[in-house]
Amino acid sequence: MSVNPTVERVTQRIIDRSSERRAAYEQLMESQQRRGVHRSELSCGNLAHGFAACGETDKNRLKLMNSANLGIISSYNDMLSAHQPFEDYPRIIKEAVQAMGSTAQFAGGVPAMCDGVTQGQPGMELSLFSRDLIAMAAAIGLSHNMFDGALFLGVCDKIVPGLFIAAARFGHLPSLFVPAGPMPSGLPNNEKARVRQLFAEGKVGRDALLEAESASYHSPGTCTFYGTANSNQLMIELMGLHLPGASFVNPGTPLRDALTRHAAEQTIRNSEVGGDYRPFYRQIDARAIVNAMVGLLASGGSTNHTLHLVAMAGAAGVTITWDDFTELSAVVPSLTRIYPNGQADINHFQAAGGMSFLIRELLKAGLLHDITTQDGGTLAGYVREPFLENGKLVWKDGPTDSLDEDVLRPVANPFAPTGGLTVLEGNLGRGVIKVSAVKEEHRLVEAPVKLFSDQDELKAAFEAGELEQDMVAVVRYQGPRANGMPELHKLTPYLGILQDRGFKVALVTDGRMSGASGKVPAAIHMTPEALDGGPLARLREGDVVRLDANAGTLEALVEEGEWQAREAEGISRDSYHHGLGRELFSGMRSLVGGAEEGASSFAGYGDQPGSGHDRNTH
Repeated sequence: MSVNPTVERVTQRIIDRSSERRAAYEQLMESQQRRGVHRSELSCGNLAHGFAACGETDKNRLKLMNSANLGIISSYNDMLSAHQPFEDYPRIIKEAVQAMGSTAQFAGGVPAMCDGVTQGQPGMELSLFSRDLIAMAAAIGLSHNMFDGALFLGVCDKIVPGLFIAAARFGHLPSLFVPAGPMPSGLPNNEKARVRQLFAEGKVGRDALLEAESASYHSPGTCTFYGTANSNQLMIELMGLHLPGASFVNPGTPLRDALTRHAAEQTIRNSEVGGDYRPFYRQIDARAIVNAMVGLLASGGSTNHTLHLVAMAGAAGVTITWDDFTELSAVVPSLTRIYPNGQADINHFQAAGGMSFLIRELLKAGLLHDITTQDGGTLAGYVREPFLENGKLVWKDGPTDSLDEDVLRPVANPFAPTGGLTVLEGNLGRGVIKVSAVKEEHRLVEAPVKLFSDQDELKAAFEAGELEQDMVAVVRYQGPRANGMPELHKLTPYLGILQDRGFKVALVTDGRMSGASGKVPAAIHMTPEALDGGPLARLREGDVVRLDANAGTLEALVEEGEWQAREAEGISRDSYHHGLGRELFSGMRSLVGGAEEGASSFAGYGDQPGSGHDRNTH
């Protein structure tokens, strides 16, 4: 079926907008590729250092230049449930490629922090910057010129975007992403949300809250709600960087291990010496990025990707904007209801038909590009799902009908005709809003402003009974330059309670809310941020603000002359810049670009030196 006209138009606009930047990127990748098998460039001393710790068989293979050597980059640690399963992956990978006469080396580990642990804590102010640090750490691991392909082991919020950025900068290598899969389902999401709200109201104690949380997050694997981590997996599969159906297979199962082995074997086949060269840079282009955007919109995915996907695309020489998201959202239907947009979890989505059904529907409707993929075929082959038959990995056609239309629907019967993500614009700047979980009657809020400089101030005001009114809560000085743009999850229960009590409530912030953006309308990622004199800094307590999610507007209803004459209210953030290692990230805070440019601390990383591109011209 032909591609939807809007999808085609947006894709072509991105290609045209990116032409100079993309050409410089491809030129750089081609020059890296022309160097051939990279360890052949090394001196004898270099090479000896590179394989000194290997066994004799691997040493002999690495001395020759006719077999492939894979670099493994892993985010393993045993504090994160999502990444704990990666502990055994290097062994599985090495055994798989050794059986093919090739080799694999653990090239490096990257840091991986858990936003679930750091929510509301000082460490959360390092979270966004960890994405760029992960990219740099992965680059160091791959910098040794020993590798013919790469495997990237990661799942969660900033980890996959950081690994993707590194993969793009080593785009001459074929690369596959190897997930760990979600933990089995625990306490139902609606019950978890109920206990959280009761705790916020003081109706249950911390012991009941901890018991509910422990029953929700209970074993190795990714958290099962549909936040940034699971959005990562969906987008990576839609870009063809996973094996078909690999995203949501539970860890610790024979099928999961078989997929890991096959990913290693496939990357050998995709190498130059493997005979079917499929480098990252030839696969990930504007069409692949649009596929990720479409999948994100169709599934009601994380708003964090209005930052991350911009930065990821930029690393591959592709420039996307929030307006691209908005235009695509108008024609991409909402096909899933996964918590927080519904009560089902990601395992329920998988059981209802999962990625194979979603991809089948989106391809059939012309909403995806049938791009080449790292499994050796094209995205059309991703309507299949993996199984084990007598211990052998096979793929079979996935379901043609949803097995639960309360969770997953066809394009002909969507939950909503649009993707539920849009840009808000007005005299308060530009931001994004996710409305897929916001009921129609809550999408227009016009109310006086209550100003806060962090989420703890709002919590204290709630507990003091000062917020029992219609209100637009403005939490400002939360942008990337101010304090690293933390997620503001602590706000969700309090604002939800006020809305349940019948008040008109909205949130406006230059911070983030991520995949947990819920039932309260939230204008997030506002740019320019308040610390840089953005419009949020001009607001005064009691100003009336109108947020209209359907119209895409956000306005302070202040007379124009008075508004323009106002000075921005400044605030000292020094207390947020020290302690728990935050002082080590001062350079990133000074370099970071705005939210709409991906909040990246890299300037011009998609381009050749001297091409004239930097973060201010994208």
